[in-house]
Amino acid sequence: MLNIAVLASGGGTNLQALIDAEKAGNNPNGKIALVVGSREGIYALVRAKNAGIETAVLARKAYPDVDSYSTALEELLLAHQIDLVVLAGFMTITNAHFTEVFANRIMNVHPALIPSFCGKGFYGLHVHEAALARGVKVSGATVHFVNEVCDGGPIILQKAVEVREDDTPETLQRRIMEQAEWKLLPEAVRLFCDGRLKVENGRVRILPEE
Repeated sequence: MLNIAVLASGGGTNLQALIDAEKAGNNPNGKIALVVGSREGIYALVRAKNAGIETAVLARKAYPDVDSYSTALEELLLAHQIDLVVLAGFMTITNAHFTEVFANRIMNVHPALIPSFCGKGFYGLHVHEAALARGVKVSGATVHFVNEVCDGGPIILQKAVEVREDDTPETLQRRIMEQAEWKLLPEAVRLFCDGRLKVENGRVRILPEE
């Protein structure tokens, strides 16, 4: 049984998708052992407490720099014997040492089809605003491992979602969450906990079920 930590900065809808998948028995080899909020008062912490999951708050403003924050986060996760770190709308930057310590053990879900509309500045509604401004016909979501490059880690899963003529950034965001993010992230976590993800030459290979 692998221990999972979910890091969140907001409402925690992707966290809820993971909680629901675990409750449904869809991840028999993993459990969410800790939810870390980047600030007090976020609804993700309420979701965790309602599900009986231990929580912690690690506010960036409480630390003088990225390095000291990253060290504190690393120590917290190691103390809880965390095997997999899931970024679920976590808006706080960590340093390269942190991603090295948890190499190929940090997952993020991005609301676009990487390499489109990703990298610095592409988060939240900004992603969907850019997609609509470009006039793309499909967008979607990507789950990837996290490395020192923003949105640059190996891709695990992707799912395309139709972009409609009358879409606003908000309606596109909602459809991508419902049709892609909330499905892909629990599946990627399950594959990891089942030992079916292998990174080779910067690419992820999904191993067959035994």
